[in-house]
Amino acid sequence: MKKVVDLLVDRLAGLVPRHAVVLGSGLGSLVDEVRDQVRISYGELEGFPASGVTGHAGELVAGYLGSEPVIMLSGRAHYYEHGDAKAMRFPIEVMKGLGVRSLILTNSAGSLREDMPPGSVMQIADHINYSGMNPLMGESGDGRFVGMTSAYDADMALDMRNAAIRCGIPLFSGVYMWFSGPSFETPAEIRMARILGADAVGMSTVPEVILARYFGLKVAAASVITNFGAGMTGAELSHEETKDMAPVGGQRLAAILKEMFA
Repeated sequence: MKKVVDLLVDRLAGLVPRHAVVLGSGLGSLVDEVRDQVRISYGELEGFPASGVTGHAGELVAGYLGSEPVIMLSGRAHYYEHGDAKAMRFPIEVMKGLGVRSLILTNSAGSLREDMPPGSVMQIADHINYSGMNPLMGESGDGRFVGMTSAYDADMALDMRNAAIRCGIPLFSGVYMWFSGPSFETPAEIRMARILGADAVGMSTVPEVILARYFGLKVAAASVITNFGAGMTGAELSHEETKDMAPVGGQRLAAILKEMFA
């Protein structure tokens, strides 16, 4: 890890980020909001996983968002690509090594609520890990028994809500359920998720939340809603729909994040 941290310190040339943002499917345009950019391909960072999903650029972008120095991870590795819930462990550990204190996670998700249509932004207040996988499996020591009662930092959540209010952008709040993917959920699974209290479903983020808490980082997360859950409208779901709809809510989320760091 030290080799990659040292490389990044050298390339960032004095930039000391305290916040990192992970960008989900189709949300890579958020990097356009970053000033004084330094771009580094994941391929240059030994140990960073390659993403084979369209809509994930696979690069680290550092600079200023508003007045704050930040790092954006444009692209993530998913469990369904590698069969490894720890796929994002190394990048998050590197962020910790750079001095990052908080991690904001974003994703594209399906809505389970009729009042939360595609194009909406939902702050993740809590999550349900339906996958049965945990990125801390195999870790040693008592540190692996991470408390998840307050996985999502209350102060960061408040900052996000206040930023949305200042922007005049509606911000929903709800529970996100992680399905492993890559196939979309069935209508029966969507009905189950609603009964269990989920407001949105997706194929990422939860492993990163667990890993971030393991490394002592504060966490906030938000979903850009790209579709309704299977069976809610009768439409067949596709990744193309996700990519097409992500920029709609992505523009709103970009405005909120920029205001958070103003």
